[in-house]
Amino acid sequence: MAAGAGSVAEVANVADLVAANSRERPGATALVDTVAETTLTWAELDAAVDTQARRLLEAGLSPGDRVALRLPTSSEFAVSFFAVARAGGIAVPLSPQAPEGEWRPVLADSGTRLLVGAAPGEHADVRVLEPAIDPSAGEPVAPTRAGEDVAALFYTSGTTGPPRGVMLTHRALLANVAQLGRLQPPLADHGDRLFVAIPLHHIYGLGPGLLNAVAAGATTVLAQRFDAQKALAACAAHRVTVIVGVPAMYTELAALPADEVGESLSTVRLLVSGAAPLHPKVLAAIRGATGLAVFEGYGLTEAAPVVTSTLVTGYAKPGSVGRPLPGVELRLVDSDGTPGPVPLDPEDPADAFADDTGGTGLVAVRGRNLFSGYWPDGAHGPDDEGWFRTGDVGYIDVDGDLHLVDRANDLIIVNGFNVFPHEVEDVIGALPEVAEVAVVGVLDERSGEAVKAVVVPKPGAALSEQQVVDACTATLAAYKVPRTVEFAETLPHSSVGKLRRFRLRG
Repeated sequence: MAAGAGSVAEVANVADLVAANSRERPGATALVDTVAETTLTWAELDAAVDTQARRLLEAGLSPGDRVALRLPTSSEFAVSFFAVARAGGIAVPLSPQAPEGEWRPVLADSGTRLLVGAAPGEHADVRVLEPAIDPSAGEPVAPTRAGEDVAALFYTSGTTGPPRGVMLTHRALLANVAQLGRLQPPLADHGDRLFVAIPLHHIYGLGPGLLNAVAAGATTVLAQRFDAQKALAACAAHRVTVIVGVPAMYTELAALPADEVGESLSTVRLLVSGAAPLHPKVLAAIRGATGLAVFEGYGLTEAAPVVTSTLVTGYAKPGSVGRPLPGVELRLVDSDGTPGPVPLDPEDPADAFADDTGGTGLVAVRGRNLFSGYWPDGAHGPDDEGWFRTGDVGYIDVDGDLHLVDRANDLIIVNGFNVFPHEVEDVIGALPEVAEVAVVGVLDERSGEAVKAVVVPKPGAALSEQQVVDACTATLAAYKVPRTVEFAETLPHSSVGKLRRFRLRG
Protein backbone atom coordinates (compact mmCIF):
# COMPACT_ATOMS: atom_id res chain seq x y z
CA MET A 1 0.00 0.00 0.00
CA ALA A 2 1.13 3.55 -0.70
CA ALA A 3 2.85 5.18 2.23
CA GLY A 4 0.53 8.16 2.14
CA ALA A 5 -2.58 6.03 1.74
CA GLY A 6 -1.84 4.28 5.00
CA SER A 7 -1.91 7.61 6.86
CA VAL A 8 -5.50 8.36 5.84
CA ALA A 9 -6.86 6.22 8.67
CA GLU A 10 -4.77 8.22 11.15
CA VAL A 11 -6.16 11.67 10.32
CA ALA A 12 -9.55 13.22 11.00
CA ASN A 13 -9.32 16.60 9.22
CA VAL A 14 -8.45 16.71 5.50
CA ALA A 15 -5.76 19.32 6.18
CA ASP A 16 -4.01 16.77 8.42
CA LEU A 17 -2.94 15.03 5.19
CA VAL A 18 -0.73 18.01 4.37
CA ALA A 19 0.75 18.10 7.87
CA ALA A 20 1.53 14.38 7.76
CA ASN A 21 3.45 14.74 4.51
CA SER A 22 5.28 17.77 5.88
CA ARG A 23 6.56 15.60 8.71
CA GLU A 24 7.37 12.55 6.56
CA ARG A 25 8.84 14.16 3.42
CA PRO A 26 9.27 17.93 4.03
CA GLY A 27 11.62 18.58 1.11
CA ALA A 28 9.74 16.55 -1.50
CA THR A 29 7.66 18.38 -4.11
CA ALA A 30 3.98 18.65 -3.21
CA LEU A 31 2.54 20.98 -5.86
CA VAL A 32 3.63 22.24 -9.26
CA ASP A 33 1.56 25.12 -10.67
CA THR A 34 2.25 25.13 -14.42
CA VAL A 35 0.59 28.53 -14.97
CA ALA A 36 2.16 30.45 -12.08
CA GLU A 37 5.37 28.44 -12.66
CA THR A 38 5.74 27.86 -8.93
CA THR A 39 6.64 24.77 -6.92
CA LEU A 40 5.87 24.06 -3.27
CA THR A 41 7.48 21.40 -1.11
CA TRP A 42 5.38 19.69 1.54
CA ALA A 43 6.93 21.85 4.25
CA GLU A 44 6.19 25.01 2.23
CA LEU A 45 2.63 23.90 1.49
CA ASP A 46 1.98 23.15 5.16
CA ALA A 47 3.35 26.55 6.20
CA ALA A 48 1.32 28.33 3.50
CA VAL A 49 -1.84 26.58 4.72
CA ASP A 50 -1.12 27.76 8.27
CA THR A 51 -0.58 31.34 7.08
CA GLN A 52 -3.83 31.41 5.11
CA ALA A 53 -5.72 29.77 8.00
CA ARG A 54 -4.52 32.52 10.33
CA ARG A 55 -5.69 35.16 7.84
CA LEU A 56 -9.14 33.57 7.79
CA LEU A 57 -9.32 33.51 11.57
CA GLU A 58 -8.19 37.13 11.75
CA ALA A 59 -10.95 37.98 9.27
CA GLY A 60 -13.50 36.67 11.75
CA LEU A 61 -13.94 33.03 10.75
CA SER A 62 -15.72 30.96 13.39
CA PRO A 63 -16.04 27.16 13.43
CA GLY A 64 -18.58 26.04 10.85
CA ASP A 65 -18.60 29.32 8.90
CA ARG A 66 -18.83 28.94 5.14
CA VAL A 67 -15.98 30.26 3.00
CA ALA A 68 -16.48 30.50 -0.75
CA LEU A 69 -13.49 29.71 -2.98
CA ARG A 70 -13.76 31.38 -6.37
CA LEU A 71 -10.41 30.34 -7.80
CA PRO A 72 -9.13 28.43 -10.82
CA THR A 73 -7.26 25.13 -10.61
CA SER A 74 -4.05 26.39 -9.03
CA SER A 75 -1.82 26.24 -5.99
CA GLU A 76 -3.88 29.13 -4.61
CA PHE A 77 -6.99 26.97 -4.62
CA ALA A 78 -5.18 24.08 -2.97
CA VAL A 79 -3.72 26.26 -0.21
CA SER A 80 -7.05 28.01 0.37
CA PHE A 81 -9.05 24.78 0.55
CA PHE A 82 -6.77 23.19 3.12
CA ALA A 83 -6.61 26.48 5.05
CA VAL A 84 -10.40 26.64 5.35
CA ALA A 85 -10.43 23.05 6.64
CA ARG A 86 -7.63 23.72 9.14
CA ALA A 87 -9.25 26.92 10.38
CA GLY A 88 -12.53 25.12 11.05
CA GLY A 89 -14.57 26.53 8.16
CA ILE A 90 -16.65 24.89 5.46
CA ALA A 91 -15.38 25.39 1.92
CA VAL A 92 -17.91 26.35 -0.77
CA PRO A 93 -16.13 25.93 -4.13
CA LEU A 94 -17.40 28.16 -6.97
CA SER A 95 -16.58 28.23 -10.65
CA PRO A 96 -14.54 31.36 -11.43
CA GLN A 97 -16.09 31.33 -14.93
CA ALA A 98 -19.73 31.15 -13.84
CA PRO A 99 -21.78 34.35 -14.23
CA GLU A 100 -22.78 36.21 -11.10
CA GLY A 101 -26.38 35.10 -11.55
CA GLU A 102 -25.28 31.55 -10.74
CA TRP A 103 -22.87 32.00 -7.85
CA ARG A 104 -24.60 34.83 -5.96
CA PRO A 105 -27.59 32.59 -5.03
CA VAL A 106 -25.10 30.01 -3.73
CA LEU A 107 -23.58 32.60 -1.41
CA ALA A 108 -27.03 33.49 -0.12
CA ASP A 109 -28.21 29.89 0.32
CA SER A 110 -25.04 28.81 2.12
CA GLY A 111 -24.86 31.91 4.31
CA THR A 112 -21.32 32.61 3.14
CA ARG A 113 -19.64 35.60 4.76
CA LEU A 114 -16.07 35.18 3.48
CA LEU A 115 -14.95 34.70 -0.12
CA VAL A 116 -11.41 33.96 -1.26
CA GLY A 117 -10.77 35.04 -4.84
CA ALA A 118 -12.29 37.47 -7.29
CA ALA A 119 -15.80 38.81 -6.67
CA PRO A 120 -16.70 41.59 -9.11
CA GLY A 121 -19.38 44.05 -8.05
CA GLU A 122 -20.61 45.18 -4.67
CA HIS A 123 -21.01 42.52 -1.99
CA ALA A 124 -21.67 44.29 1.29
CA ASP A 125 -22.67 41.05 3.01
CA VAL A 126 -19.53 39.11 1.98
CA ARG A 127 -15.95 39.99 2.88
CA VAL A 128 -13.53 39.27 0.03
CA LEU A 129 -9.97 38.10 0.71
CA GLU A 130 -7.22 37.80 -1.84
CA PRO A 131 -5.60 34.37 -2.03
CA ALA A 132 -2.09 34.28 -0.64
CA ILE A 133 0.74 31.79 -0.68
CA ASP A 134 3.18 32.64 2.08
CA PRO A 135 5.35 29.64 3.01
CA SER A 136 7.24 31.49 5.73
CA ALA A 137 7.09 29.71 9.05
CA GLY A 138 4.67 30.96 11.66
CA GLU A 139 2.52 29.81 14.52
CA PRO A 140 0.77 26.57 13.48
CA VAL A 141 -3.02 26.42 13.48
CA ALA A 142 -4.58 23.39 15.17
CA PRO A 143 -7.71 22.03 13.43
CA THR A 144 -10.90 22.45 15.46
CA ARG A 145 -13.31 20.38 13.35
CA ALA A 146 -13.01 16.87 11.94
CA GLY A 147 -14.76 13.56 11.39
CA GLU A 148 -18.51 14.07 10.99
CA ASP A 149 -18.15 17.86 10.75
CA VAL A 150 -18.90 19.21 7.28
CA ALA A 151 -15.74 20.08 5.36
CA ALA A 152 -17.24 21.27 2.06
CA LEU A 153 -20.51 22.24 0.40
CA PHE A 154 -20.60 21.36 -3.29
CA TYR A 155 -23.61 22.81 -5.06
CA THR A 156 -25.07 20.51 -7.67
CA SER A 157 -28.31 20.46 -9.61
CA GLY A 158 -28.61 16.75 -8.91
CA THR A 159 -31.80 15.20 -10.26
CA THR A 160 -34.53 17.05 -8.43
CA GLY A 161 -34.30 20.74 -9.23
CA PRO A 162 -32.23 23.86 -8.54
CA PRO A 163 -28.71 23.56 -7.13
CA ARG A 164 -28.47 22.22 -3.59
CA GLY A 165 -25.51 22.07 -1.27
CA VAL A 166 -24.12 18.57 -0.89
CA MET A 167 -22.74 18.27 2.64
CA LEU A 168 -19.44 16.39 2.50
CA THR A 169 -17.82 15.72 5.86
CA HIS A 170 -14.15 15.21 6.59
CA ARG A 171 -15.06 11.55 7.09
CA ALA A 172 -16.62 11.25 3.62
CA LEU A 173 -13.73 12.92 1.77
CA LEU A 174 -11.10 10.92 3.64
CA ALA A 175 -13.04 7.68 3.17
CA ASN A 176 -13.09 8.01 -0.61
CA VAL A 177 -9.36 8.67 -0.94
CA ALA A 178 -8.75 5.68 1.36
CA GLN A 179 -10.98 3.56 -0.88
CA LEU A 180 -9.01 4.68 -3.93
CA GLY A 181 -5.80 3.88 -2.07
CA ARG A 182 -6.94 0.29 -1.58
CA LEU A 183 -6.94 -0.38 -5.32
CA GLN A 184 -4.07 -2.57 -6.48
CA PRO A 185 -2.16 -0.87 -7.88
CA PRO A 186 -3.43 2.31 -6.18
CA LEU A 187 -4.50 5.32 -8.19
CA ALA A 188 -1.54 7.18 -6.67
CA ASP A 189 1.61 6.32 -4.73
CA HIS A 190 4.12 8.65 -3.08
CA GLY A 191 6.44 8.40 -6.08
CA ASP A 192 3.77 9.43 -8.58
CA ARG A 193 3.25 12.76 -10.30
CA LEU A 194 -0.42 13.38 -11.11
CA PHE A 195 -1.46 15.77 -13.86
CA VAL A 196 -4.71 17.55 -12.92
CA ALA A 197 -6.25 19.99 -15.39
CA ILE A 198 -9.88 19.48 -14.35
CA PRO A 199 -11.49 22.14 -12.14
CA LEU A 200 -10.71 21.82 -8.45
CA HIS A 201 -14.06 23.49 -7.72
CA HIS A 202 -15.62 20.25 -9.02
CA ILE A 203 -15.54 17.22 -6.73
CA TYR A 204 -13.87 15.09 -9.42
CA GLY A 205 -10.89 17.44 -9.59
CA LEU A 206 -10.73 17.85 -5.83
CA GLY A 207 -11.24 14.22 -4.79
CA PRO A 208 -9.55 11.79 -7.22
CA GLY A 209 -7.25 14.62 -8.27
CA LEU A 210 -5.88 16.78 -5.44
CA LEU A 211 -6.97 14.90 -2.29
CA ASN A 212 -6.02 11.53 -3.74
CA ALA A 213 -2.52 12.78 -4.58
CA VAL A 214 -2.05 14.45 -1.19
CA ALA A 215 -3.27 11.36 0.66
CA ALA A 216 -0.65 9.30 -1.18
CA GLY A 217 2.14 11.84 -0.73
CA ALA A 218 2.38 12.21 -4.52
CA THR A 219 3.18 15.36 -6.49
CA THR A 220 0.24 17.20 -8.07
CA VAL A 221 0.96 18.99 -11.35
CA LEU A 222 -1.79 21.59 -11.81
CA ALA A 223 -3.02 23.34 -14.95
CA GLN A 224 -5.83 25.90 -14.96
CA ARG A 225 -7.39 24.51 -18.13
CA PHE A 226 -6.64 21.75 -20.56
CA ASP A 227 -4.77 22.57 -23.76
CA ALA A 228 -3.54 19.44 -25.51
CA GLN A 229 -0.18 20.81 -26.65
CA LYS A 230 0.56 22.51 -23.33
CA ALA A 231 -0.53 19.41 -21.46
CA LEU A 232 1.88 17.21 -23.42
CA ALA A 233 4.69 19.66 -22.74
CA ALA A 234 3.89 19.74 -19.02
CA CYS A 235 3.65 15.95 -18.79
CA ALA A 236 7.04 15.57 -20.47
CA ALA A 237 8.73 18.32 -18.45
CA HIS A 238 7.49 17.04 -15.10
CA ARG A 239 7.66 13.33 -15.98
CA VAL A 240 4.01 12.80 -15.15
CA THR A 241 3.04 9.24 -14.25
CA VAL A 242 -0.77 9.50 -13.79
CA ILE A 243 -3.35 11.57 -15.68
CA VAL A 244 -6.75 12.18 -14.11
CA GLY A 245 -8.95 13.33 -16.97
CA VAL A 246 -12.33 13.65 -18.64
CA PRO A 247 -13.39 12.52 -22.14
CA ALA A 248 -12.78 15.92 -23.74
CA MET A 249 -9.11 15.75 -22.77
CA TYR A 250 -8.55 12.34 -24.29
CA THR A 251 -10.50 13.32 -27.40
CA GLU A 252 -8.14 16.25 -27.97
CA LEU A 253 -5.09 14.07 -27.38
CA ALA A 254 -6.42 11.43 -29.77
CA ALA A 255 -6.59 14.06 -32.53
CA LEU A 256 -2.83 14.73 -32.31
CA PRO A 257 -0.12 12.69 -34.06
CA ALA A 258 0.24 9.38 -32.25
CA ASP A 259 4.04 9.52 -32.09
CA GLU A 260 3.94 12.97 -30.47
CA VAL A 261 1.45 11.80 -27.85
CA GLY A 262 3.37 8.61 -27.16
CA GLU A 263 6.70 10.38 -26.74
CA SER A 264 5.33 13.10 -24.44
CA LEU A 265 3.50 10.57 -22.26
CA SER A 266 6.32 8.04 -22.17
CA THR A 267 6.60 8.30 -18.35
CA VAL A 268 2.87 7.80 -17.77
CA ARG A 269 1.81 4.50 -16.18
CA LEU A 270 -1.92 5.14 -15.68
CA LEU A 271 -4.70 6.99 -17.50
CA VAL A 272 -8.10 7.43 -15.85
CA SER A 273 -11.27 9.11 -17.07
CA GLY A 274 -14.53 10.00 -15.41
CA ALA A 275 -17.55 12.30 -15.41
CA ALA A 276 -18.92 11.05 -18.76
CA PRO A 277 -18.62 8.08 -21.15
CA LEU A 278 -15.54 7.84 -23.35
CA HIS A 279 -16.04 6.98 -27.01
CA PRO A 280 -14.58 3.57 -27.98
CA LYS A 281 -12.65 5.03 -30.92
CA VAL A 282 -10.95 7.50 -28.56
CA LEU A 283 -10.01 4.61 -26.28
CA ALA A 284 -8.50 2.80 -29.27
CA ALA A 285 -6.58 5.87 -30.44
CA ILE A 286 -5.07 6.52 -27.00
CA ARG A 287 -4.07 2.88 -26.64
CA GLY A 288 -2.47 2.98 -30.08
CA ALA A 289 -0.46 6.09 -29.20
CA THR A 290 0.61 5.16 -25.68
CA GLY A 291 0.12 1.42 -25.31
CA LEU A 292 -2.07 2.20 -22.29
CA ALA A 293 -5.74 1.58 -21.65
CA VAL A 294 -7.91 4.35 -20.24
CA PHE A 295 -9.70 3.22 -17.08
CA GLU A 296 -13.18 4.66 -16.62
CA GLY A 297 -15.26 5.11 -13.50
CA TYR A 298 -18.55 6.35 -12.16
CA GLY A 299 -19.21 8.71 -9.33
CA LEU A 300 -21.35 11.53 -8.04
CA THR A 301 -20.87 14.48 -5.75
CA GLU A 302 -22.90 12.79 -3.02
CA ALA A 303 -20.32 9.94 -2.92
CA ALA A 304 -17.27 12.23 -2.64
CA PRO A 305 -17.24 11.14 -5.58
CA VAL A 306 -15.97 7.75 -6.84
CA VAL A 307 -18.31 4.74 -6.67
CA THR A 308 -17.01 2.33 -9.32
CA SER A 309 -13.98 1.95 -11.57
CA THR A 310 -12.68 -0.49 -14.14
CA LEU A 311 -9.45 -0.30 -12.12
CA VAL A 312 -11.10 -2.71 -9.67
CA THR A 313 -10.70 -5.55 -12.18
CA GLY A 314 -7.76 -4.04 -14.06
CA TYR A 315 -9.64 -4.42 -17.33
CA ALA A 316 -10.75 -1.32 -19.25
CA LYS A 317 -14.05 -2.52 -20.70
CA PRO A 318 -15.58 -0.07 -23.21
CA GLY A 319 -19.11 0.92 -22.19
CA SER A 320 -18.67 -0.19 -18.59
CA VAL A 321 -17.86 1.89 -15.53
CA GLY A 322 -16.52 -1.12 -13.64
CA ARG A 323 -17.21 -2.40 -10.16
CA PRO A 324 -17.51 -0.75 -6.74
CA LEU A 325 -14.38 0.43 -4.97
CA PRO A 326 -13.26 -1.52 -1.89
CA GLY A 327 -15.54 -0.39 0.93
CA VAL A 328 -18.38 0.69 -1.38
CA GLU A 329 -21.55 -1.38 -1.84
CA LEU A 330 -23.81 -1.10 -4.87
CA ARG A 331 -27.18 -2.58 -5.80
CA LEU A 332 -29.99 -1.92 -8.24
CA VAL A 333 -33.39 -1.01 -6.80
CA ASP A 334 -36.82 0.00 -8.01
CA SER A 335 -38.36 3.43 -7.53
CA ASP A 336 -39.29 2.85 -3.86
CA GLY A 337 -35.87 1.48 -2.92
CA THR A 338 -36.80 -2.20 -3.03
CA PRO A 339 -34.04 -4.31 -4.61
CA GLY A 340 -35.19 -5.40 -8.06
CA PRO A 341 -35.56 -4.27 -11.66
CA VAL A 342 -37.24 -1.08 -12.77
CA PRO A 343 -40.56 -1.69 -14.59
CA LEU A 344 -40.05 -1.61 -18.33
CA ASP A 345 -41.35 1.15 -20.56
CA PRO A 346 -42.06 -0.49 -23.92
CA GLU A 347 -41.74 2.86 -25.66
CA ASP A 348 -38.26 3.56 -24.26
CA PRO A 349 -35.46 1.91 -26.27
CA ALA A 350 -33.13 1.99 -23.23
CA ASP A 351 -35.19 -0.78 -21.69
CA ALA A 352 -34.07 -3.14 -24.43
CA PHE A 353 -30.99 -3.76 -22.27
CA ALA A 354 -33.18 -5.53 -19.73
CA ASP A 355 -33.68 -8.50 -22.07
CA ASP A 356 -30.09 -9.69 -21.68
CA THR A 357 -29.18 -8.57 -18.16
CA GLY A 358 -32.07 -9.43 -15.92
CA GLY A 359 -33.29 -5.85 -15.83
CA THR A 360 -32.24 -2.29 -15.30
CA GLY A 361 -32.54 -0.57 -11.96
CA LEU A 362 -31.84 2.62 -10.08
CA VAL A 363 -28.30 2.60 -8.77
CA ALA A 364 -28.13 2.66 -4.95
CA VAL A 365 -24.83 2.93 -3.06
CA ARG A 366 -23.63 2.56 0.52
CA GLY A 367 -20.28 3.41 2.10
CA ARG A 368 -18.42 5.74 4.44
CA ASN A 369 -17.80 8.06 1.49
CA LEU A 370 -21.45 9.12 1.28
CA PHE A 371 -22.58 12.66 2.05
CA SER A 372 -24.63 13.69 5.09
CA GLY A 373 -27.60 15.04 3.16
CA TYR A 374 -28.31 18.39 1.56
CA TRP A 375 -27.72 21.76 3.15
CA PRO A 376 -28.76 22.97 5.62
CA ASP A 377 -30.69 20.24 7.47
CA GLY A 378 -29.29 17.05 5.95
CA ALA A 379 -32.49 16.23 4.08
CA HIS A 380 -32.64 13.42 1.49
CA GLY A 381 -29.38 11.82 2.52
CA PRO A 382 -28.74 8.09 2.97
CA ASP A 383 -31.61 6.11 4.49
CA ASP A 384 -31.60 4.44 7.90
CA GLU A 385 -29.63 1.50 6.52
CA GLY A 386 -27.05 3.78 4.87
CA TRP A 387 -28.26 3.40 1.26
CA PHE A 388 -28.54 6.35 -1.13
CA ARG A 389 -30.47 6.12 -4.40
CA THR A 390 -28.53 8.02 -7.02
CA GLY A 391 -31.26 8.40 -9.64
CA ASP A 392 -28.98 6.89 -12.29
CA VAL A 393 -30.37 3.90 -14.15
CA GLY A 394 -28.09 1.01 -15.08
CA TYR A 395 -27.65 -2.71 -15.39
CA ILE A 396 -25.01 -5.20 -14.29
CA ASP A 397 -23.62 -7.46 -17.00
CA VAL A 398 -22.79 -11.15 -16.70
CA ASP A 399 -19.26 -10.28 -15.50
CA GLY A 400 -20.59 -8.15 -12.66
CA ASP A 401 -19.66 -4.80 -14.22
CA LEU A 402 -21.97 -1.80 -14.08
CA HIS A 403 -23.29 -0.08 -17.23
CA LEU A 404 -25.24 3.18 -17.12
CA VAL A 405 -28.06 3.49 -19.65
CA ASP A 406 -30.11 6.47 -18.55
CA ARG A 407 -30.62 9.01 -15.79
CA ALA A 408 -33.70 9.63 -13.77
CA ASN A 409 -35.33 12.98 -14.46
CA ASP A 410 -33.22 13.44 -17.59
CA LEU A 411 -30.20 15.02 -15.93
CA ILE A 412 -27.55 16.02 -18.49
CA ILE A 413 -23.85 15.74 -17.62
CA VAL A 414 -21.43 17.82 -19.68
CA ASN A 415 -17.79 17.05 -18.83
CA GLY A 416 -18.92 16.03 -15.36
CA PHE A 417 -21.01 19.15 -14.73
CA ASN A 418 -24.73 18.70 -14.09
CA VAL A 419 -27.26 20.47 -16.31
CA PHE A 420 -30.87 20.28 -15.22
CA PRO A 421 -33.03 20.68 -18.36
CA HIS A 422 -35.48 23.04 -16.69
CA GLU A 423 -32.66 25.53 -16.04
CA VAL A 424 -32.17 25.94 -19.78
CA GLU A 425 -35.85 25.57 -20.68
CA ASP A 426 -36.79 28.43 -18.36
CA VAL A 427 -34.39 30.77 -20.17
CA ILE A 428 -35.49 29.78 -23.67
CA GLY A 429 -39.17 29.66 -22.72
CA ALA A 430 -38.97 33.28 -21.57
CA LEU A 431 -38.36 34.41 -25.15
CA PRO A 432 -41.62 35.91 -26.50
CA GLU A 433 -41.32 33.95 -29.75
CA VAL A 434 -41.27 30.51 -28.04
CA ALA A 435 -44.40 28.40 -27.61
CA GLU A 436 -42.74 25.32 -26.15
CA VAL A 437 -39.22 24.02 -25.61
CA ALA A 438 -37.57 20.80 -24.50
CA VAL A 439 -33.91 20.36 -23.56
CA VAL A 440 -32.18 16.98 -23.68
CA GLY A 441 -28.69 15.57 -23.53
CA VAL A 442 -27.18 14.00 -26.62
CA LEU A 443 -23.99 12.00 -27.01
CA ASP A 444 -20.93 14.08 -27.73
CA GLU A 445 -17.48 12.68 -28.45
CA ARG A 446 -15.73 15.57 -26.76
CA SER A 447 -17.78 16.18 -23.61
CA GLY A 448 -19.63 12.92 -23.15
CA GLU A 449 -22.93 14.72 -23.49
CA ALA A 450 -23.99 18.05 -24.96
CA VAL A 451 -27.11 20.16 -24.49
CA LYS A 452 -29.67 20.10 -27.29
CA ALA A 453 -32.74 22.34 -27.40
CA VAL A 454 -35.82 21.60 -29.47
CA VAL A 455 -37.95 24.72 -29.85
CA VAL A 456 -41.52 25.16 -31.07
CA PRO A 457 -41.94 28.79 -32.18
CA LYS A 458 -45.24 30.60 -31.81
CA PRO A 459 -47.26 30.83 -35.05
CA GLY A 460 -45.82 33.50 -37.30
CA ALA A 461 -42.86 34.21 -35.03
CA ALA A 462 -39.37 34.69 -36.48
CA LEU A 463 -36.73 33.07 -34.33
CA SER A 464 -33.15 32.04 -35.15
CA GLU A 465 -30.81 29.53 -33.57
CA GLN A 466 -28.41 32.36 -32.71
CA GLN A 467 -31.10 34.24 -30.77
CA VAL A 468 -31.69 31.17 -28.63
CA VAL A 469 -27.97 30.66 -28.03
CA ASP A 470 -27.45 34.35 -27.21
CA ALA A 471 -30.24 34.32 -24.63
CA CYS A 472 -28.68 31.31 -22.90
CA THR A 473 -25.15 32.72 -23.05
CA ALA A 474 -26.30 35.88 -21.28
CA THR A 475 -27.53 34.05 -18.19
CA LEU A 476 -26.07 30.54 -18.06
CA ALA A 477 -22.63 29.00 -17.66
CA ALA A 478 -21.02 28.03 -20.96
CA TYR A 479 -21.47 24.29 -20.49
CA LYS A 480 -25.25 24.78 -20.13
CA VAL A 481 -25.62 26.65 -23.42
CA PRO A 482 -27.18 24.42 -26.12
CA ARG A 483 -24.64 23.02 -28.57
CA THR A 484 -27.47 22.53 -31.08
CA VAL A 485 -30.88 24.14 -31.50
CA GLU A 486 -33.58 22.52 -33.60
CA PHE A 487 -37.01 23.85 -34.52
CA ALA A 488 -40.12 21.71 -34.65
CA GLU A 489 -43.85 22.12 -35.16
CA THR A 490 -44.70 19.99 -32.12
CA LEU A 491 -43.03 18.05 -29.32
CA PRO A 492 -43.75 14.36 -28.64
CA HIS A 493 -46.04 13.66 -25.68
CA SER A 494 -47.59 10.53 -24.20
CA SER A 495 -51.34 9.97 -23.98
CA VAL A 496 -51.33 11.63 -20.55
CA GLY A 497 -49.33 14.62 -21.73
CA LYS A 498 -45.89 13.53 -20.50
CA LEU A 499 -43.04 14.79 -22.65
CA ARG A 500 -41.18 11.91 -24.30
CA ARG A 501 -37.67 13.34 -24.13
CA PHE A 502 -35.96 10.22 -25.40
CA ARG A 503 -37.52 10.75 -28.83
CA LEU A 504 -35.65 14.06 -29.11
CA ARG A 505 -32.19 12.66 -28.46
CA GLY A 506 -31.56 11.23 -31.90
